[in-house]
Amino acid sequence: MAATLPSDYDGLRSPLLLAAARKPATEKLCIDEMLQKHCGEFGRWQLKHFILTSLAWALEAFHTMVMIFADREPDWTCVAGAACDGAGGLCGLPAESWEWVGGPSGSTVSDWGLICGDKFKVGLVQAVFFAGCMIGAGIFGHLSDSSLGRKGSLRVVCALNAIFGCLTALSPNYWIYVLLRLLTGFSTGGVGLCAFVLATEPIGPTKRGTAGMSTFYFFSGGIAFLSAIAYIFQTWRYLYIASSIPSFLYIILVLPFVTESPRWYLVRGRVSEAMKIMSTIASSNGKHLPDGVILALDEEASEKTNQGSGHDVVACNNQHEENKDALVGSIVDVIRSPITRLRLFLAVALNFAASVVYYGLSLNVVNLETNLYMNVVLNSVAEMPAFTITAVLLDRFGRKPLTVGTMWFSGLFCLIGSLVRNVGVWKVVRMVCGVLGIFGMAGTYNLLFIYTAELFPTVVRNAALGCTTQASQMGAILAPFVVVLGGWMPFAVFAACGIVGGMFAFYLPETLNKPLYDTFSGLEAGLA
Repeated sequence: MAATLPSDYDGLRSPLLLAAARKPATEKLCIDEMLQKHCGEFGRWQLKHFILTSLAWALEAFHTMVMIFADREPDWTCVAGAACDGAGGLCGLPAESWEWVGGPSGSTVSDWGLICGDKFKVGLVQAVFFAGCMIGAGIFGHLSDSSLGRKGSLRVVCALNAIFGCLTALSPNYWIYVLLRLLTGFSTGGVGLCAFVLATEPIGPTKRGTAGMSTFYFFSGGIAFLSAIAYIFQTWRYLYIASSIPSFLYIILVLPFVTESPRWYLVRGRVSEAMKIMSTIASSNGKHLPDGVILALDEEASEKTNQGSGHDVVACNNQHEENKDALVGSIVDVIRSPITRLRLFLAVALNFAASVVYYGLSLNVVNLETNLYMNVVLNSVAEMPAFTITAVLLDRFGRKPLTVGTMWFSGLFCLIGSLVRNVGVWKVVRMVCGVLGIFGMAGTYNLLFIYTAELFPTVVRNAALGCTTQASQMGAILAPFVVVLGGWMPFAVFAACGIVGGMFAFYLPETLNKPLYDTFSGLEAGLA
């Protein structure tokens, strides 16, 4: 009896052993690896998700560039029978001798008399909007990483944009208008940020850069579409309502079909939701996510698979080390190093100058005395080939020559625009100079996103990018004050920014085909 027990016991155990042997080993992968191995880096699912999410950039364009039309100075005419000589401008005329063409409701300028001594108020309200953008970008950037998530933050900022935009149309006076534009800027600052992260995070690493650069097309397209809306609604209060309603429609008609980022679910510990999204991506892309494959954070993905796998899972060790190091570096470290200190100064100057010119030329169309709606469309269309050409030439000629070339290209045509009188046929020449100027600077603006990130090691890359982003916002705040100078002055300022910026770029190193260094010691060793 005793001799038979081991035999029976082994017989009972053998099916369990066979079942265990047949059970697939668990393979822990980070998201980038799972996309590359099993789901597809940029398939049908990512294309749909990218387009639906990036449509929010058009909404940001609506709320940012609506000031071009709402705060314009309309045409005016002399009152019949009144002594009126408009050669010297409005400021020297009696108030009863002239009137606004179409009545005072066309813009905030005609509604509240923002001319002559009060003309600075136009630049003030536009600068306040960009200041709100700077504040909102920081706050909603944090919320999208924490409690609200990417999709939740995008829903909130779109809702706030719609509410504040509609309330702006009800502004009883100028100062309430300023306050509501500040609040609209606060929410607008989070739109592009949340949309960019949500659109690009489910895309594989080799496709993410190209996709990220393509988001600018949606912003430029939104500007062109806004021009059509403004042509239909030529009263500033109706225009604010018409440009705000699309944000409501986006929340109702588009966002329900947008998926939260699987990366956000993963870092929040909600692995099952992240795996469900990854499985959907795989099936939509015509691929299959095998059993036994699970998502894990970088440090977990570096562990070995269960017994029987026979190999180690390739881990995202480099990315993990970057994430750890990114928590350590600060802007103080950037300034302390002689190498990165100079790079930071130059990158800040370039981003500031590029922002002054880009937003300045966009807003300066009100001073060109040509068809405003056509001019805005031409400027927005001119940006699109600039993005494409920059992307094509980036890896052929390098970052430094392209930065110098695009800034000088823009600066040259702005200089010509400052020398041309704004009369007769020369108005068209100045308009063309503005279009070509924004063509060059749009390429620079796009390029600097990539170039700046490559100039700094991983341990301080986020800190340096944050500093240069703040510089861009400061440039956007200054741009409206340059525009209200009128005459030849705006073009002269833009020309100086482009030419001097190109000169600064000469002192930056070329980063084409250079490694992305992780630490200061690695950067110093690479330069030795």
